[in-house]
Amino acid sequence: MTPTGHRRLILTRHAKSAWDDPTLDDHDRPLNERGRRSARALGDWMASRGHEPEEVLCSTALRTRETWEMLAIAPLEVRPIMRFEPTLYHAGPDRMLAVLRTATMPTVMMLGHNPGISEFAAMLPARAPMDPDFRRYPTAATLVVDFQVDSWDQVRPGEGSVLDFIRFDGRS
Repeated sequence: MTPTGHRRLILTRHAKSAWDDPTLDDHDRPLNERGRRSARALGDWMASRGHEPEEVLCSTALRTRETWEMLAIAPLEVRPIMRFEPTLYHAGPDRMLAVLRTATMPTVMMLGHNPGISEFAAMLPARAPMDPDFRRYPTAATLVVDFQVDSWDQVRPGEGSVLDFIRFDGRS
C-alpha cells in the first residue's frame, strides 16, 4: 500500500514467449517454459518486497495475460482490480501514459510490450537505474517507481523515484 499523496507503478514487460508455432498471430503467442519460470519468480520477488498491485492494467495479448497469471500464483495478499486494455498491445509511451492516467488505485501494475514499454520506463524516473539492461528492458523486466502525486492524472515524465528494477531470465 502507498501512503496518501503517493502513487506507485509496477511496470512489467511480459515474460519470454514461445515462437515454435509460426501460424500463430503475434497477439496469440503464449509464454514458453522459460517465461513461465520467470513470471513465477517475478511474483515471488514482488511478494517478498511488498510490491503488490491494487489494480492491474494488462495488454490483451496472451503472453501478457499469462505473465500475470503465473506471477499471481505468488502469495500476494492483495487481489487487484483487473483491467485488460486492448490499447496496451504494442502501445507507445504516450498511449501507455494515457492509460495509466485512467487508473484509480494507488498501486498499479502495467503489463506491456517492447519497444513501447522500454521507452515508457525510460521517460518516467528523474534518474534511471544504473542497470545496463534498463534501456533494453528484457522480457520479465520490472521497474517499480513512485510518484509524489495525489492522482494518476498528475503523473509527469521525469518525476518518478525508482524503488526497484529487476529482470528475470528464467534460466535458473
